[in-house]
Amino acid sequence: MARMFGTDGVRGVANSELTPMLAMKLGQAGVSVLTKKGKKKPVVMVGSDTRISGDMLGNALMAGICSMGADVLYAGVLPTPAIAYLTKKHKADAGVVISASHNSVEFNGIKFFDSNGFKLPDEMEDKMEAIIKEDFKGIVFPTGTDIGRVKYLEGADEEYIEHSVRSVPVDLKGVKIVTDCAEGASYFTSVEAFKRLGADVIAIHNKPDGTNINDKCGSTHMEELVKRVKKEKADIGLAFDGDADRLLAVDEKGNMIDGDQIMAIVGNYLKSKGRLKNDTIVVTVMTNLGFSIMAKENNIKVETTKVGDRYVLERMKEIGASLGGENSGHVILLDENTTGDGLLSALHLLQVLVDSKKPLSELAGIMKVLPQALVNAKVSNAVKDRYLDYPQIKEAIDKLEARFAGEGRVLIRPSGTEPKVRVMIEGKDKKVIDEEAKKLADLIEKTMV
Repeated sequence: MARMFGTDGVRGVANSELTPMLAMKLGQAGVSVLTKKGKKKPVVMVGSDTRISGDMLGNALMAGICSMGADVLYAGVLPTPAIAYLTKKHKADAGVVISASHNSVEFNGIKFFDSNGFKLPDEMEDKMEAIIKEDFKGIVFPTGTDIGRVKYLEGADEEYIEHSVRSVPVDLKGVKIVTDCAEGASYFTSVEAFKRLGADVIAIHNKPDGTNINDKCGSTHMEELVKRVKKEKADIGLAFDGDADRLLAVDEKGNMIDGDQIMAIVGNYLKSKGRLKNDTIVVTVMTNLGFSIMAKENNIKVETTKVGDRYVLERMKEIGASLGGENSGHVILLDENTTGDGLLSALHLLQVLVDSKKPLSELAGIMKVLPQALVNAKVSNAVKDRYLDYPQIKEAIDKLEARFAGEGRVLIRPSGTEPKVRVMIEGKDKKVIDEEAKKLADLIEKTMV
């Protein structure tokens, strides 16, 4: 049986794969693993993004938490990094976010934080999964006055905004920003933070209705943002995903700036100020080879992990790094928050823009992005981890690795959050790598049925 937890919590189609019953059990298991019995009832911070299934799953999750004798502190619709921050600030025993991040509206997810706002290691998730699969064997459910209750945290959005602008108090007067909120959790917090710092803000996709999250908008669909930046003659475009833990950008010419480039720009700035701890940035195997070239030229050390911002974070904590992330836009600034934070990433990028007095297109020139093709092969969750078990797929991968050896690379991996196998090829000729990536993805789809 496939592991219940992926790289970013438990995720699936809401009310089909991720049911209210499963949400309730996750709440119960989470309390069992993440809280300690004592004189006071444990407290769990809970928040969600804007998708329609959030109410259904959130209420089921909170019922599960209360049934284990813990109180819920419900913060409402907020970005994932806000819940991580508030969990630690309010000394909650754990935090939970109901969100499927960049996925479309039919999906939802449940991800947990420990009392310090950090995502859980695999071992703790495995404990929760085991409790559910063993049907809560040996666990006694409280009754009477020992049952938990739901309390509502007023002003949670204001607390997060204040933390963000206090962390990076950049003067944005005269800076014109187009921000795409993905009809998601940043629809208020990001716009308000930029305005509070003096920016001229043009907000798009900031009217969520529960059904339009990530719909042809946000960090996964940036075409409209590109057009709007050029039309408005803006200094920068900023694109969040549904739960605002990731950020991508657009320069004043309409060129897209990915997470690798954001880390390169911000990392070099922090290094120049003596604030890049150990002169090290932690990235994943998906990070563009151009990043390593940039780092070598600027005397920055690079540590590489497997895909998933939680693995980046684990390595950052191990070596004492303050900056890390993924090319998809998850950027972790560990001095200020414990998880990928789109708003903090945006503010740091804007700080470099303002202090350097250079356009973003010039700042992005610090790193040359090598051509990269990424194609998703749709397969079932049940088989996505077994692609190498198919001889014809393994043979095709081996041939490609031999072909691109020395002047590129081939990376195949199952998605941690979706029923897909991701095919990535990096090389000199964009047309060639696009064709080869599509051919391999097609082969995987046809073979893994």
